[in-house]
Amino acid sequence: MTPPSRTSGDARRGAWAVAGPLGGALVLAVLVWLLGTEPFRAGVRGLSPGTLLVAVAVGAGTTVCSAWRWRVVVRALGSDLRLPAATAAYYGSQFLNCTLPGGVLGDVHRGLRNGVDCGDPGRGIRAVVWERTAGQVVLVVLALGVLLTLPSPAEDVVPVLAAAAAGTAALVATAGGVAVRWVPAGVARVVRTMAAEARAGMLAPAVLLSSAVVCVGYVGMFLLAAGAVGVEASPVQLLPLAVIVLIAAAIPLNLGGWGPREGVAAWSFAAAGWTAVEGVAVATAFGVLTLVSVLPGAVVLLVGRRLRPTGRAERATQEHHVAHGGPREDGAARG
Repeated sequence: MTPPSRTSGDARRGAWAVAGPLGGALVLAVLVWLLGTEPFRAGVRGLSPGTLLVAVAVGAGTTVCSAWRWRVVVRALGSDLRLPAATAAYYGSQFLNCTLPGGVLGDVHRGLRNGVDCGDPGRGIRAVVWERTAGQVVLVVLALGVLLTLPSPAEDVVPVLAAAAAGTAALVATAGGVAVRWVPAGVARVVRTMAAEARAGMLAPAVLLSSAVVCVGYVGMFLLAAGAVGVEASPVQLLPLAVIVLIAAAIPLNLGGWGPREGVAAWSFAAAGWTAVEGVAVATAFGVLTLVSVLPGAVVLLVGRRLRPTGRAERATQEHHVAHGGPREDGAARG
């Protein structure tokens, strides 16, 4: 009989797996109902081969910086990861994130593969969690800085959001300190471990610097999309809209990255004095540029599938057969 806790956990995961794509599809359906399909076609129509090549170049820079950030976190947690391997794996995870529902399955795949390689799947997943969390925290901090400085559609609520973010951070830190003193020793040990990993994996200068560079790269991609669509605005005018859309793009209720990004772009552009049609067109162009920029990940996944090294357990079985004169799983045995 299946334990109730496992059944409820599987049900929650299944519900979330359905809710994510459904939420993104619902947002897109509403936009098509209100605005038609022309904004989406305009976003694709404005992209030239030169624009796509620039997107690939920008994507290469952001991917290498992201892989570097991941490598720093992995090493902080006691494992090792070479930058070329990290870059290839990151390309693959980004491609999966852009083509599969939810926008996070690629990161799960990347964390599990790294965990298996280092002999600790849990540590591999935690490294990805800390690495992605660091990137999102830096994005939020930079976004709040931009929105507090420049006029934006969200300028009335930004001070409240900034205060809420600061309060949440203080509350988490205080709760962690209290937990170490009053909870059982085993729980306190887990809290200390998580705090140490967070400090080493999220607050390292290399992690913060690479996260900032990645944010700048994605803002540049957004400005590139706006220019391709023909929005007449200065970078200073578009910068607040860019960070708002980037935060919306991180919402996991999406269909391969699509949904909240386009909905928030429609609202923010209309509220800033342009039109919802222009907002959706820019978001569409941005989505296509993002997808094109991670297309090398498809090659990485294909090559990795064909050249995937034999797993530890399989290698051990083969070595056992060879040592005892048994059958081998290689060409010589089959020949």
